[in-house]
Amino acid sequence: MSPDRVAHPSLTGVVAAPGEQVADREQHWPVAGTSRLYDGHYMSLRQDLVSAPDGAELSRQVVEHRGAVGVVVLDDDDRVLLLEQYRHPVGHRLLELPAGVLDVEGESPLDAARRELGEETDLVAEHWETLVHRAHASPGYTEERWQVFLARGLSLVPDDARTVREGEEADMGIVWLPFDEAVQGALQGRIGDCMTMIGLLAAHAHRRA
Repeated sequence: MSPDRVAHPSLTGVVAAPGEQVADREQHWPVAGTSRLYDGHYMSLRQDLVSAPDGAELSRQVVEHRGAVGVVVLDDDDRVLLLEQYRHPVGHRLLELPAGVLDVEGESPLDAARRELGEETDLVAEHWETLVHRAHASPGYTEERWQVFLARGLSLVPDDARTVREGEEADMGIVWLPFDEAVQGALQGRIGDCMTMIGLLAAHAHRRA
């Protein structure tokens, strides 16, 4: 226990000291063995035999993922751009931020966000800010993590530089929502994509700060 922390008088756990910046801590339990179950382009699956501090050996399957970026896009009328895209695993057309996988070797997250914005919306943005530095998608089984950016100062990609969309992206729609309405949609369950919810709420907190 940190010397500045105290035990809670009635509940389990400790109370953080005033002003203490509590944060995630990196930790690696020993891995006694690993086997590869699947290798794919966007993700792979491995099985680790993990040695716990109490000596137990735990079998854990881990989805390896390159990571992803998302973009909260705001126009001059305070509307946010959302993509309506079919997602087969959940059987829904979801309202989502423009987003994509970090699948270009050596590309920074910000450059990936710029690329995805152009490919999915035919837009470029002049002003960029980081909204979410690190969000783990589902840390119980995957190492996938996200960064989310705020993009403003929009203009169109020239016609001869636009991307031909394929697969589910060929069927995507673009919806512009008043920002406050989009935030309410996330809070009320009408917008259920996790990255989109995180990005909208982070943007909401960012403007209040």
